[in-house]
Amino acid sequence: MTYKNIIKNKNIILGVTGSIAAYKSIFLASLLVKEGANVQVIMSQSSKEFVGESSFSGMTHNSVITGYYGEKTNLNIDHIELAKKADIIVIAPATANTIAKLALGISDSPIIGSVLATSAPILIAPAMDGEMYKSKQVTENITKLLDDKTFFTGPAKGRLASGINEKGRMSEPEEILDKIKYIFSKKNDYKNVKSIVTAGGTREAIDPVRFITNKSSGKMGIAIAEALRDRGSNVTMIHSNLYKNHKIEGIDYVKIQTAEEMKTEIFNKIEDSDLIIMAAAVADFRVKTINRNKLKKDQITNLYLEKNPDILKSINKSNIVKVGFAAESENLLENAKEKFISKNCNIMVGNDITEENSGFGSDQNKAIIIEKNNVEKLPLMEKTTLAHIILDKAKNYLS
Repeated sequence: MTYKNIIKNKNIILGVTGSIAAYKSIFLASLLVKEGANVQVIMSQSSKEFVGESSFSGMTHNSVITGYYGEKTNLNIDHIELAKKADIIVIAPATANTIAKLALGISDSPIIGSVLATSAPILIAPAMDGEMYKSKQVTENITKLLDDKTFFTGPAKGRLASGINEKGRMSEPEEILDKIKYIFSKKNDYKNVKSIVTAGGTREAIDPVRFITNKSSGKMGIAIAEALRDRGSNVTMIHSNLYKNHKIEGIDYVKIQTAEEMKTEIFNKIEDSDLIIMAAAVADFRVKTINRNKLKKDQITNLYLEKNPDILKSINKSNIVKVGFAAESENLLENAKEKFISKNCNIMVGNDITEENSGFGSDQNKAIIIEKNNVEKLPLMEKTTLAHIILDKAKNYLS
C-alpha cells in the first residue's frame, strides 16, 4: 500500500503580504505544488512591490487574486468561495500591519476577508523588524489571535533588512511546509500512539578527536518519524548525527552519541511508549578504554574493543510493538530472519546495502519486510513511501 500524501489534493490559500521576505513565498508555493496541493495565491497590494503575480501564477497554474473586485476566477465572489473550500489558509509573510488587521477583523483586503470567511485552520508566518516584533502591540495582537485553529510559525533570529541580527525573519519554506503537515496530522490513525524512533549512526570515541561510526545518514529514521507525526503519533526521535539539522515540527528530538547513551534514553521513555522503531545503525563495538588525550599516530597500534548492548533485544516490555532493521551485505533473508527471531520483533525490515541506489545515504530503499507468518519483498522505492508501508503493518499489532 502506498500511503496518500497528507497534502495531496488539499486546497491551500497562500496569502502574501508586503515584506521583503515575500520572495520566500515563491519557494513555498513551489513546495506545496510539488506535494500535490491546489494552491491559490492572494497578494496584498503592497506585496507587489517585492514580487510579481506571474511568479505565482506560473508556479501554481492558478490566477492570482490581488483585490476584492478582480474576478480572477470563475467563482461568484473569489475570496468567499475560496475561503469556504480551503483546507488551510497560510499567510507568509505576515507583516505587523496584517497581524493587527487580523486581530481587529479589519477586512480591507481579500486576505483578511478570506480568513474571516473560513472555518479552516490559519497558519501565520510573521516577518518584520526585530523591535517591531517585540513591541507591546504586536505581542498583544499575536496573543489575541492564538486559538485552537490559528497557528504561528517563527519568526526566526537572523540578519534582517534593517541590518540588525534579531528575531524577525520569516520561517524558511521547508519549516512552514512541516508546520502545515503537522496541522493536517492532528487527527489520524496513530493519534493515540506514543512512539520512539531511533536514527543515525552512533559514535564510539577513541580519543577526543577520533571515533568509530558507520555510514548511516539517518534518512530512514527521519522518514519514519515524519510519517508517524503525519499520522498523529506523539513521536520522540532518539538520534545520533543526522544528515541535516533541520528539525521537523511536532517531533521531540533527543540527541545522543554512543550506544550506551541511546539505550539509557530509550529505557527512560520505554514504559510510557507503545511502539519503538529502531532505524538507527548502532555500533556493535566500543573502545574498551577511551584515551583522554589525542593519540599520536605511532601510539595507535591496537584498539581493544568490547561489545555494545543489543538494545532492541534487551527490551522485553510485553505490550510494546518492536520494529527492527537489518542492514546486510549478503544472505539478506536468512540474516534478517535470524535477527527477527533473536530480537523478538513484531516486524523486521531488511535491506541489502550493496544494492544500487538503496541503503545508507540514499533517498530510496529496496527492502524485505518479515513478520511471523509473512515475508514481503518490496521494489525499490522512496524511503518516505516505505515508512508508511511499515506503519500500515505496525498498526496491526497495536492494541
